[in-house]
Amino acid sequence: MKHILLSLGLLAATTAAAQVPAPAPPQSKPVLLVGGTLHVGNGTVVPNAAVAFDKGKITYAGAQSGFQQDKAGYEVVDVNGQEIYPGLILPNTTLGLTEVEAIRATVDEQEVGILNPNVRSIIAYNTDSDILPTVRTNGVLLAQVTPRGGMLSGQSSVVQLDAWNWQDAAVKTDDGLHLNWPAMVIKTSPAEDAKALEMREKNRTEQLRQLESLLTEASAYRQQPTSRKENLRLTSMGGLFDGSKTLFIHADYGKEIVESVRFAKRLGVQKVTLVGARDAWMMLDFLKQNDVAVILSRIHALPRREGDDYDLPYKLPSLLQQAGVRFCLDYEGGMETSGARNLAFIAGTAAGHGLTKEQALTAVTLSPARILGLDKEYGSLEAGKSATLVVSRGDLLDMRTNNVTQAYIDGRAFRLDTKQTYLRDKFRAKYGLR
Repeated sequence: MKHILLSLGLLAATTAAAQVPAPAPPQSKPVLLVGGTLHVGNGTVVPNAAVAFDKGKITYAGAQSGFQQDKAGYEVVDVNGQEIYPGLILPNTTLGLTEVEAIRATVDEQEVGILNPNVRSIIAYNTDSDILPTVRTNGVLLAQVTPRGGMLSGQSSVVQLDAWNWQDAAVKTDDGLHLNWPAMVIKTSPAEDAKALEMREKNRTEQLRQLESLLTEASAYRQQPTSRKENLRLTSMGGLFDGSKTLFIHADYGKEIVESVRFAKRLGVQKVTLVGARDAWMMLDFLKQNDVAVILSRIHALPRREGDDYDLPYKLPSLLQQAGVRFCLDYEGGMETSGARNLAFIAGTAAGHGLTKEQALTAVTLSPARILGLDKEYGSLEAGKSATLVVSRGDLLDMRTNNVTQAYIDGRAFRLDTKQTYLRDKFRAKYGLR
């Protein structure tokens, strides 16, 4: 009987250890990090720094010599020799919507139909996803949960990654709508005849006609009396015309970029952000003149054309930086959900191909915060902002040295263990390793 109880106890302990850790409680005591190198997120680096925060807000961030308050009331944490960074922000992701990409029952990222402006990703967000802890351990603390599929996929929302439910996780709900711009019609196969090309062009024209009709109707609808019967589809699009919501246009080719931006501007859309934009290097002046921000999708890719520079995807962030185009980085592509933990290393690649280390850090912290409208609270470590930050023993952007030892979301210190760290420790113990 004792053996049975012992086995049940071990099983319970194993199961508990492998679960997603419970969210951390609100910050109860002021915290002071001392001795580390502070990377503010706006390009500023402060050696031998101090970062103080209370009730989830930063009260001081700067040189340790400039902190004059009595430390007696603080929980002082010595991070000497370590690096302090803002929490990374991941835009355009299916985190929390997809668990195992090969198992359809765990994928809840798209709705049936091609025009779904009223679909809200936030209500499908799963805070118990096993993937979330693995992403947090590499410094990603906020994410823009984004729907997929169709032409008008729906509305994204920004969440923080340590919460009991989607209501607790929400940082900014329904921040924008996502439009997958219909691809330009080009001949892709020698076997395709003129009739097939004409049919594809006709289908594309019809899709754009339906889209324009919907946007025009939504613009007119928002000007009608509020006593009218509410139309959820049209109501969801109203923010595009007063600037309270962003239209995120997913497009890659140069002609698609120009066509889609001009289309949106002509119909009165106030804020446009491009997602993907792998041909953005061809359109630098156009993007600058139209004040269009860019969310660059995963830059670990091959060039698109035989004549492109072999390192064009790697140096694209640098080209945008030099041209003064607002941009940030994401991790869209194959295995995008489980691979989201590598966002920091995407920035590291950009730092090795034209950007400075601090510019690359800004591309995954302050820049996405600005593009997503979060920069008053997140994106950099400054007094008055949220205490959402990570501490690493090495360079956060370098996979060889990245080692997050502590992390805080709104001042809450949460656990960094995951199923993977549990298994690591389990088998290290088996073989007598530390």
